[in-house]
Amino acid sequence: MDRRSFVLAASALGLTPFAARAADVFPSRPVRVISPYAAGGGPDVQLRQAGPALGEAIGQSIVIENKVGAGGVLAAQYVAQQPADGYTLLLGSNTHIIQKAIQPDLRFDPVTDFAPVSNLASSPTVLVVAADSPYQTLDDLLADARARPGRLNYGSGGIGTSAHLAAATLVSLAGIQAVHIPLKGSVEIAASLLRGDTQFAFPVAGTGIPQIKGGKLRALAVTSRNRLKELPDVPTLYALLKNDLAIQESWFGIWAPAKTPPDVVDQLAAAVRKVGGNASLKAMYEAVGNELTPSESPQQFAAFVRSETRKWTDIVKLAGATGG
Repeated sequence: MDRRSFVLAASALGLTPFAARAADVFPSRPVRVISPYAAGGGPDVQLRQAGPALGEAIGQSIVIENKVGAGGVLAAQYVAQQPADGYTLLLGSNTHIIQKAIQPDLRFDPVTDFAPVSNLASSPTVLVVAADSPYQTLDDLLADARARPGRLNYGSGGIGTSAHLAAATLVSLAGIQAVHIPLKGSVEIAASLLRGDTQFAFPVAGTGIPQIKGGKLRALAVTSRNRLKELPDVPTLYALLKNDLAIQESWFGIWAPAKTPPDVVDQLAAAVRKVGGNASLKAMYEAVGNELTPSESPQQFAAFVRSETRKWTDIVKLAGATGG
């Protein structure tokens, strides 16, 4: 289109040539990121910590909104239905993959309904008990569970969350019986343990480590492949159970609605990679057992999501988790 035709077209739309050009530039307004986690939960806190750096890298403000419910499904369904323009994004995670594996009839698909932008961070879960619990080791916990089948409870933020799957995997691999207590959100896990409503749980490290260091909880194991820098004396669940499925690391990243223009996705991915090089943010994450893990490209993240879909589907089957 020549300049004269461009001006005429812009005039017909009620735009000045400058406004017409500006309307095509992404981003020209704040970007929303929908968090499926309750305010104060580990991933939500980490998203908010990264928000300012992400906004600076993108060149617009980042507005974080919480839309909690159904193990992250409500937030996913909402974002999947938004315009594919890059202005409404989801904090997507392995929890969404898990929910789809548990409930195949859900009205969203984490693989086909989204354009993966980039992973942001990863974190293991931590097997914890109340600080005044009689359990000093995993063996203590398992011995009591075997002596009193079905009498111990474990809490999580809901069916299909990382905390639920980690505990259900332990129950299955160890051959014990325990009752799952779905709570209103992951932020309720510590309170449930302290009240005695539950006896053990697997919060993500970002939530659990501050409470461990604060003297409220005791750590018995971590689900990372290696011991955590912040909990050097706590063994891995893999070392204790000798099973690869005991290695479970939660991750969360940025997803856009499917059909978001590739150039917009690439721009968002570049911003996340820039955030990954932020030294102060990296130190902040590592202090609570998390790691900044931006993807090399949207294509690499998409391949990772497909691989994780296969892995978590196997874990769901092992745990016998259902959406009932």
